[in-house]
Amino acid sequence: MSDVVEAPAARACVLLAEDDPVSALFLAEALRSLGLDVDACDDGLLALARARVRRYDLLLLDCRLPGLGAQGILGTLAADATMASHGVPAIASSAEMTAAQEHALHAQGFARVLRKPMQVQDLEQALTAVLAGAAPLLDEAAALEASGDARTLEALRGLFQTELETLSTQFDTLLDDHAELRERLHRLRASCGFCGATPLSHACERLASADIADAATDPRVKTFRERLTGTLQALRERTAANA
Repeated sequence: MSDVVEAPAARACVLLAEDDPVSALFLAEALRSLGLDVDACDDGLLALARARVRRYDLLLLDCRLPGLGAQGILGTLAADATMASHGVPAIASSAEMTAAQEHALHAQGFARVLRKPMQVQDLEQALTAVLAGAAPLLDEAAALEASGDARTLEALRGLFQTELETLSTQFDTLLDDHAELRERLHRLRASCGFCGATPLSHACERLASADIADAATDPRVKTFRERLTGTLQALRERTAANA
Protein backbone atom coordinates (compact mmCIF):
# COMPACT_ATOMS: atom_id res chain seq x y z
CA MET A 1 0.00 0.00 0.00
CA SER A 2 3.00 2.31 -0.34
CA ASP A 3 1.59 4.02 -3.46
CA VAL A 4 -1.52 5.45 -1.80
CA VAL A 5 -1.82 8.98 -0.47
CA GLU A 6 -1.03 8.96 3.23
CA ALA A 7 -3.98 9.40 5.56
CA PRO A 8 -3.29 11.34 8.73
CA ALA A 9 -2.63 8.86 11.54
CA ALA A 10 -3.98 10.24 14.77
CA ARG A 11 -1.52 10.55 17.64
CA ALA A 12 -2.86 9.80 21.08
CA CYS A 13 -2.90 12.92 23.25
CA VAL A 14 -2.17 12.91 26.98
CA LEU A 15 -3.30 15.57 29.43
CA LEU A 16 -0.30 15.93 31.73
CA ALA A 17 -0.98 17.72 35.02
CA GLU A 18 2.24 18.14 37.01
CA ASP A 19 3.36 21.15 39.07
CA ASP A 20 6.99 20.18 39.70
CA PRO A 21 8.99 21.71 36.80
CA VAL A 22 11.62 18.96 36.68
CA SER A 23 9.04 16.16 36.73
CA ALA A 24 6.88 17.99 34.18
CA LEU A 25 9.80 18.37 31.77
CA PHE A 26 10.85 14.74 32.15
CA LEU A 27 7.33 13.38 31.69
CA ALA A 28 6.51 15.62 28.72
CA GLU A 29 9.71 14.70 26.90
CA ALA A 30 9.28 11.01 27.73
CA LEU A 31 5.70 11.00 26.43
CA ARG A 32 6.71 12.73 23.21
CA SER A 33 9.60 10.30 22.72
CA LEU A 34 7.03 7.50 22.91
CA GLY A 35 5.04 9.03 20.06
CA LEU A 36 2.34 10.84 22.03
CA ASP A 37 1.09 14.42 21.93
CA VAL A 38 1.13 16.24 25.26
CA ASP A 39 -1.08 18.98 26.67
CA ALA A 40 0.63 20.04 29.90
CA CYS A 41 -0.47 22.22 32.79
CA ASP A 42 0.62 22.77 36.39
CA ASP A 43 -2.71 23.33 38.15
CA GLY A 44 -5.50 20.89 38.97
CA LEU A 45 -8.37 23.26 38.29
CA LEU A 46 -6.87 24.17 34.93
CA ALA A 47 -6.47 20.46 34.12
CA LEU A 48 -10.13 19.88 34.96
CA ALA A 49 -11.19 22.83 32.81
CA ARG A 50 -9.31 21.38 29.83
CA ALA A 51 -10.67 17.88 30.40
CA ARG A 52 -14.16 19.35 30.57
CA VAL A 53 -14.05 20.54 26.95
CA ARG A 54 -11.59 18.18 25.23
CA ARG A 55 -11.56 14.40 25.07
CA TYR A 56 -8.03 13.16 25.69
CA ASP A 57 -6.79 9.62 25.17
CA LEU A 58 -5.18 9.49 28.61
CA LEU A 59 -4.86 11.56 31.76
CA LEU A 60 -1.56 11.59 33.69
CA LEU A 61 -2.27 13.39 36.95
CA ASP A 62 -0.12 14.26 39.95
CA CYS A 63 -1.76 13.53 43.28
CA ARG A 64 -0.82 16.86 44.90
CA LEU A 65 -1.57 19.54 42.36
CA PRO A 66 -2.43 23.10 43.36
CA GLY A 67 -6.16 23.67 43.32
CA LEU A 68 -7.24 20.07 42.84
CA GLY A 69 -5.34 16.79 42.99
CA ALA A 70 -5.60 13.69 40.84
CA GLN A 71 -8.41 12.16 42.89
CA GLY A 72 -10.48 15.32 42.76
CA ILE A 73 -10.05 15.62 39.00
CA LEU A 74 -10.97 12.02 38.27
CA GLY A 75 -13.85 12.09 40.74
CA THR A 76 -15.35 15.18 39.11
CA LEU A 77 -15.00 13.71 35.62
CA ALA A 78 -16.51 10.39 36.70
CA ALA A 79 -19.54 12.13 38.19
CA ASP A 80 -20.42 14.17 35.10
CA ALA A 81 -21.00 12.31 31.83
CA THR A 82 -21.31 15.61 29.93
CA MET A 83 -17.61 16.35 30.37
CA ALA A 84 -15.58 15.57 27.26
CA SER A 85 -13.02 13.39 29.09
CA HIS A 86 -15.57 11.47 31.13
CA GLY A 87 -14.47 7.82 31.17
CA VAL A 88 -10.98 8.47 29.79
CA PRO A 89 -8.37 6.20 31.43
CA ALA A 90 -6.16 7.90 34.01
CA ILE A 91 -2.77 7.29 35.60
CA ALA A 92 -1.89 8.84 38.96
CA SER A 93 1.64 9.79 39.97
CA SER A 94 3.15 10.74 43.31
CA ALA A 95 6.54 11.03 44.96
CA GLU A 96 5.15 9.98 48.34
CA MET A 97 2.51 7.30 48.69
CA THR A 98 1.58 4.71 51.29
CA ALA A 99 0.22 1.29 50.34
CA ALA A 100 -3.20 2.39 51.59
CA GLN A 101 -3.13 5.51 49.42
CA GLU A 102 -2.13 3.47 46.38
CA HIS A 103 -4.99 1.05 47.06
CA ALA A 104 -7.43 3.98 47.33
CA LEU A 105 -6.29 5.33 43.95
CA HIS A 106 -6.86 1.97 42.27
CA ALA A 107 -10.22 1.64 44.00
CA GLN A 108 -11.29 5.04 42.68
CA GLY A 109 -10.60 3.94 39.12
CA PHE A 110 -7.03 4.90 38.24
CA ALA A 111 -5.74 2.41 35.69
CA ARG A 112 -2.16 2.67 36.97
CA VAL A 113 -0.32 4.36 39.82
CA LEU A 114 3.28 5.46 39.23
CA ARG A 115 5.80 6.46 41.88
CA LYS A 116 8.21 9.30 41.18
CA PRO A 117 10.99 9.29 40.25
CA MET A 118 10.35 6.77 37.49
CA GLN A 119 12.17 5.46 34.44
CA VAL A 120 10.98 5.95 30.87
CA GLN A 121 10.51 2.18 30.70
CA ASP A 122 8.11 2.31 33.67
CA LEU A 123 6.06 4.95 31.88
CA GLU A 124 6.16 3.00 28.62
CA GLN A 125 4.88 -0.16 30.27
CA ALA A 126 2.03 1.71 31.97
CA LEU A 127 1.04 3.46 28.74
CA THR A 128 1.13 0.21 26.80
CA ALA A 129 -1.18 -1.50 29.26
CA VAL A 130 -3.62 1.39 29.56
CA LEU A 131 -3.85 2.47 25.92
CA ALA A 132 -4.11 -1.13 24.74
CA GLY A 133 -7.36 -1.46 26.63
CA ALA A 134 -8.66 1.92 25.50
CA ALA A 135 -8.76 1.47 21.73
CA PRO A 136 -9.95 -1.39 19.50
CA LEU A 137 -7.37 -2.96 17.21
CA LEU A 138 -9.57 -2.04 14.23
CA ASP A 139 -11.68 1.11 14.59
CA GLU A 140 -14.54 0.83 12.09
CA ALA A 141 -15.70 4.44 12.34
CA ALA A 142 -12.21 5.88 11.87
CA ALA A 143 -11.51 3.52 8.97
CA LEU A 144 -14.72 4.40 7.13
CA GLU A 145 -14.04 8.11 7.58
CA ALA A 146 -10.52 7.73 6.17
CA SER A 147 -11.34 5.36 3.29
CA GLY A 148 -14.66 6.85 2.20
CA ASP A 149 -16.92 3.80 1.92
CA ALA A 150 -17.23 0.17 2.99
CA ARG A 151 -16.25 -1.33 -0.38
CA THR A 152 -13.04 0.71 -0.53
CA LEU A 153 -12.29 -0.14 3.09
CA GLU A 154 -12.56 -3.88 2.46
CA ALA A 155 -10.21 -3.61 -0.52
CA LEU A 156 -7.70 -1.59 1.49
CA ARG A 157 -7.85 -4.02 4.37
CA GLY A 158 -7.11 -6.88 2.01
CA LEU A 159 -3.94 -5.10 0.93
CA PHE A 160 -3.22 -4.19 4.55
CA GLN A 161 -3.44 -7.83 5.62
CA THR A 162 -0.97 -8.83 2.92
CA GLU A 163 1.36 -6.04 4.05
CA LEU A 164 1.22 -7.26 7.65
CA GLU A 165 1.73 -10.90 6.66
CA THR A 166 4.91 -9.90 4.83
CA LEU A 167 6.16 -7.69 7.64
CA SER A 168 5.51 -10.43 10.18
CA THR A 169 7.95 -12.73 8.39
CA GLN A 170 10.58 -10.00 7.90
CA PHE A 171 10.44 -8.17 11.21
CA ASP A 172 13.33 -9.93 12.96
CA THR A 173 15.61 -9.23 10.00
CA LEU A 174 14.53 -5.58 9.84
CA LEU A 175 15.56 -5.07 13.47
CA ASP A 176 19.16 -5.27 12.23
CA ASP A 177 18.60 -2.47 9.69
CA HIS A 178 17.21 0.52 11.57
CA ALA A 179 17.00 2.80 8.51
CA GLU A 180 14.95 0.29 6.53
CA LEU A 181 12.82 -0.48 9.59
CA ARG A 182 11.94 3.20 10.05
CA GLU A 183 11.02 3.49 6.37
CA ARG A 184 8.76 0.43 6.58
CA LEU A 185 7.14 1.75 9.75
CA HIS A 186 6.49 5.11 8.08
CA ARG A 187 4.70 3.40 5.20
CA LEU A 188 2.83 1.13 7.58
CA ARG A 189 1.44 4.10 9.52
CA ALA A 190 -0.16 5.34 6.29
CA SER A 191 -1.88 1.98 5.90
CA CYS A 192 -2.95 2.02 9.56
CA GLY A 193 -4.56 5.42 9.04
CA PHE A 194 -6.71 4.16 6.17
CA CYS A 195 -7.65 0.90 7.90
CA GLY A 196 -8.46 2.14 11.41
CA ALA A 197 -5.55 0.33 13.09
CA THR A 198 -4.87 3.04 15.66
CA PRO A 199 -3.03 0.95 18.32
CA LEU A 200 -0.68 -0.45 15.67
CA SER A 201 -0.11 3.07 14.33
CA HIS A 202 0.89 4.29 17.80
CA ALA A 203 3.22 1.30 18.21
CA CYS A 204 4.80 2.11 14.83
CA GLU A 205 5.49 5.68 15.88
CA ARG A 206 7.02 4.70 19.21
CA LEU A 207 9.24 2.07 17.62
CA ALA A 208 10.32 4.40 14.80
CA SER A 209 11.50 6.98 17.35
CA ALA A 210 13.45 4.41 19.41
CA ASP A 211 17.17 3.77 19.50
CA ILE A 212 17.06 0.01 19.91
CA ALA A 213 20.02 -1.30 21.88
CA ASP A 214 18.61 -4.74 22.68
CA ALA A 215 15.59 -5.87 20.66
CA ALA A 216 15.06 -8.84 22.97
CA THR A 217 14.31 -6.62 25.96
CA ASP A 218 13.13 -3.32 24.46
CA PRO A 219 9.46 -2.79 25.50
CA ARG A 220 8.70 -0.91 22.26
CA VAL A 221 9.70 -3.94 20.21
CA LYS A 222 7.54 -6.16 22.42
CA THR A 223 4.57 -3.81 22.11
CA PHE A 224 4.92 -3.62 18.33
CA ARG A 225 5.03 -7.42 18.02
CA GLU A 226 1.87 -7.69 20.11
CA ARG A 227 0.03 -5.04 18.07
CA LEU A 228 1.19 -6.56 14.78
CA THR A 229 0.08 -10.05 15.80
CA GLY A 230 -3.22 -8.84 17.24
CA THR A 231 -4.11 -6.67 14.25
CA LEU A 232 -3.22 -9.43 11.81
CA GLN A 233 -5.39 -11.88 13.72
CA ALA A 234 -8.30 -9.42 13.71
CA LEU A 235 -7.95 -9.02 9.94
CA ARG A 236 -7.83 -12.80 9.42
CA GLU A 237 -10.98 -13.22 11.47
CA ARG A 238 -12.76 -10.56 9.40
CA THR A 239 -11.64 -12.25 6.19
CA ALA A 240 -12.92 -15.62 7.39
CA ALA A 241 -16.24 -14.12 8.51
CA ASN A 242 -16.77 -12.45 5.12
CA ALA A 243 -15.82 -15.53 3.08
